[in-house]
Amino acid sequence: MTFSTHTLAHLGLDLTETRARAASWKDVGSTAARPFDGAHLVELVDLAERGTLDFVLFDDDFTLQASRNTTLRGRLDPALIAARLGPRTRRVGLVASVGTQHTDPRDVAQAVASIDRASGGRAAWQVGGGATPGHRIDVAAEQVQRAWDRWEGAAPQPVDPGRGRYVDVEGIHFAASARTTTPPPPQGRPPVVVRLGDAGTLEVAARFADVVRIRATNREEAQRLTAQVLDAVSGAGRDPRDVRVLVDAFVVLAGDEASAEARLELLAELEGVAGDSGSLVYAGTATGLADLVGDWVGTGAGDGFTVRPASLRTDLTELVEHTVPALRAAGLFRDSYPGTTLRETLGLTAREALAVSA
Repeated sequence: MTFSTHTLAHLGLDLTETRARAASWKDVGSTAARPFDGAHLVELVDLAERGTLDFVLFDDDFTLQASRNTTLRGRLDPALIAARLGPRTRRVGLVASVGTQHTDPRDVAQAVASIDRASGGRAAWQVGGGATPGHRIDVAAEQVQRAWDRWEGAAPQPVDPGRGRYVDVEGIHFAASARTTTPPPPQGRPPVVVRLGDAGTLEVAARFADVVRIRATNREEAQRLTAQVLDAVSGAGRDPRDVRVLVDAFVVLAGDEASAEARLELLAELEGVAGDSGSLVYAGTATGLADLVGDWVGTGAGDGFTVRPASLRTDLTELVEHTVPALRAAGLFRDSYPGTTLRETLGLTAREALAVSA
């Protein structure tokens, strides 16, 4: 198995709930978490952009989550968050997870395209499915990409009737079609992110993903999953070099390992959990994390990481101010963004349109 030959590591930031653990605010001060504070999110994304991180990601869930004390919590809508952040940021990618279980794929395509236009080409779609069967996610992902393919050229124009026409409503007095005269997404096709789960998601990733998120607790497991993903991509007739594999990582950073371990133990005591089940958990120094990134990327255990900081007030700052400089010093991370689009940041080529079925 030959792994991707590009050398720079990629780092994404999961800001789904503004903190990876609901009780994390208790270990750094008396100020409660601010999950519904838009201004706070802008501050966090500004910090991520200052560290030239590839993207920030917001996951999706239509359900309320029950916490340990039975208090119901919710989440801000990922697409709305990304749309708000588009004109308020300059280079960092904006990944919105939008499910297709309750949303028409054409509406998903339009929403992500709108984020792409608002941000000047920095949007990505994480395929959201929840309990949706793998084959339904596969169909939805294809429909979303075909919807993007219908935008042709750089100027607003209607869809070519020869490439198909979809009628949403056909009644006695009128018929409304899915044609659009809005401008195309600046990236043509915004990158697609797929979180690897069962065999169904592996097939979706092989056919459609530009970025694949994997969960592994050790380097050997990550190497195996990365090889599995790239083999599947090749088997689907695509070039594995056009796909980035990122490992999910729950991180607790401190000035020394003992302090980081103490914080992790405190979080486990406060919530009854010790990080993310099934994911890599790293508790240590920021420079130690840089060593881990270099080791894993250098040995084919992925192209980088999607980081979930235990506490953004502490851990994101450590990541940006210490981990990133250490990676740059080792020649493993960029000093600046290479272009204006997320595809350029990820080092991805433009995707060709899907072949039109007969």
